[in-house]
Amino acid sequence: AMALPLSLAEAAAALATLAALLLVLICMIAHVTARKMPAIQRHEEEKFFVNADGGKESVPSIHDPATKELSVVVPSYNEEDRLPLMMDEALDYLEKRQKRDPSFTYEVIVVDDGSKDHTKKVAMKYCKKYGSDKVRVLSLVKNRGKGGAVRMGVFSSRGKKILMADADGATKFADIEKVEEGLKNLQPWPNQMAISCGSRAHLEKDSIAKRSYFRTLLMYGFHFLVWFLCVKEIRDTQCGFKLLTREAAARTFSTLHIERWAFDVELLYIAQRLRIPIAEVAVNWTEIEGSKLVPFWSWLQMGRDLLFIRLRYMTGAWQLETRKCN
Repeated sequence: AMALPLSLAEAAAALATLAALLLVLICMIAHVTARKMPAIQRHEEEKFFVNADGGKESVPSIHDPATKELSVVVPSYNEEDRLPLMMDEALDYLEKRQKRDPSFTYEVIVVDDGSKDHTKKVAMKYCKKYGSDKVRVLSLVKNRGKGGAVRMGVFSSRGKKILMADADGATKFADIEKVEEGLKNLQPWPNQMAISCGSRAHLEKDSIAKRSYFRTLLMYGFHFLVWFLCVKEIRDTQCGFKLLTREAAARTFSTLHIERWAFDVELLYIAQRLRIPIAEVAVNWTEIEGSKLVPFWSWLQMGRDLLFIRLRYMTGAWQLETRKCN
């Protein structure tokens, strides 16, 4: 006998069952494949900065008391061409600010994330020019990814406040004052924890006009996934210009699992779960050529990471634990 065709209601029920089974399967895969905590041990060579004279200085710990007003962490992978513009602008600003206000102290930590070019050599020129108390170069033995590099810089910093800044110099460095104002406006900070994020959301219309339809579609898809799965209130999670109090940096980065492009989203997801107040502040931003993002594959990887962030915390595979870096 011939099978009767499925009614519309039966087809919908079958599809719903299939979707539910698929979701359960994805949850199981996310849970089973999750590393409980990423290894954040340092290699022996990562326990030292090389100073301006070529000697070794032990790195401090984020868990030590702060001895500087500001630490600027610059993750750098194959950035020999773009790094000088960023460093010139940042150090010019920081030096002028220190002359105006001698109580303002700073350090810039360039984290060479296993670069294959002369990034370390370029960074060391600034260390020699400004001294190893102001410019420090931390060389990672292997490439960890942007999130991993930022974390190692944060864990090696001495500042009361810690700024993440991209090596391409896309954000005008003087806009740190806007981001600092955003942080200040969040006071009183619960447990001395607060985060202020630079944002390019106000530039979105202009950027859409310059992008292809495909890249615009990817961008909107990514923004939707961020909003739907992880972070509701922040419009631009990916701007690499974020200022954290020392306490917020220690707490969030010691919990972080993702070490590549989507680490910003997990960082803010953790902050929201911990009820750390977050400000979003418009900054001046210019697209700089030489991005390491491969449009389609990087977005695909980030989409997978966003889904796994939500599912792994939801299923308890990942916990809001705190660890120290050894």
